Amino acid sequence: MSVNVRVPTQLRPLTGGAGEVTVEGSTVGEVLKALESAHPGFADRIFDADGGLRRFVNVFLADEDVRFLDGLGTPVVDGQTLSIVPAVAGG
Repeated sequence: MSVNVRVPTQLRPLTGGAGEVTVEGSTVGEVLKALESAHPGFADRIFDADGGLRRFVNVFLADEDVRFLDGLGTPVVDGQTLSIVPAVAGG
C-alpha cells in the first residue's frame, strides 16, 4: 500500500525539505519503518527505546489519533494519509 506521510516542519530536513512523502506499508508501524528506511533519522525522533511511539509525538491516520485505534498495528489502505504531529506545550 502506498501511504502519504505528512512531515512536520522540524523534521523536513530529513526529507530534503519535502512536507509530504510516499512510502509503502500495510500498518502504521510498517509505514513509519519504511519512512526511516527511505529517510534515515526518523526512528530516533518517533520511536522510544521500547519501539513504541514517543509520548510527545502524535500520529494521525485520516484525522484519527492512532493511539485510539490499534497503535502501530493500525491497518492502512492505499492512498491514505498519515500525519506526524509533534505535541505542542505552552504556558
